[in-house]
Amino acid sequence: MAGHSKWANIQHRKGRQDAARSKLFSRLSKEITVAAKMGDPDPDKNPRLRLAVKEAKANSMPKDNIERAISKATGGGAEDYEEIRYEGYGPGGVAIIVEAMTDNRNRTASNLRSTFAKYGGNLGETGSVGFMFDRMGQILYPASAGDADRVIEAAIEAGATDVESGEDGHVIWCEFSDLAEVSNVLEEALGEAESTRLVWKPQTVTELDLDGAQKLFKLIDALEDDDDVQSVTSNFEISDAVMAQL
Repeated sequence: MAGHSKWANIQHRKGRQDAARSKLFSRLSKEITVAAKMGDPDPDKNPRLRLAVKEAKANSMPKDNIERAISKATGGGAEDYEEIRYEGYGPGGVAIIVEAMTDNRNRTASNLRSTFAKYGGNLGETGSVGFMFDRMGQILYPASAGDADRVIEAAIEAGATDVESGEDGHVIWCEFSDLAEVSNVLEEALGEAESTRLVWKPQTVTELDLDGAQKLFKLIDALEDDDDVQSVTSNFEISDAVMAQL
């Protein structure tokens, strides 16, 4: 089990939230609808849906919104979304993975290619950067969940593979296929998590200076503003000194 890391630096800049709450809820609703349409509409019988609902609740999404998203899948009126992963490079050679749900593959690819080019990056082929990341389950707990020893003990018991603890809280990692089971066991021991989801964890990181970080964040912001984009992950790292200047 590892100690404190700069994961918050790597995946998103510290403290960053979605541009608007409505956009966040839209993404969560889309994931719930797709999960319910692909499997059983009962979260207890559909691990992916259960995780989607858990993540929505962790982000304070109203119960009515969650139920509406599930009903949309079972009512036959849901759009046919296709899940696509796009990969490319940003300023400074930073690797970027974009996960999207779209009803028009050509539109999404064209928009993302244009966005990458506009902000100093380039969209590559599938697999061009994916080998630099591991697909993992990530569970976040606040510092109030307990000290590092308590969380590590609970994580080991639940079958997690790693724990990173710091002043801001605890990041618990597990194999992507074990996320539903591990999160359920942890919930019994530590209470409800702040976030439970599948992520792309970088194997190595690229450190950026102030100029590089500013350019990259403009690209990430533009990508996240696209309605078809569900998530953006990159393998950058910035120092505390650079963070303070942003």
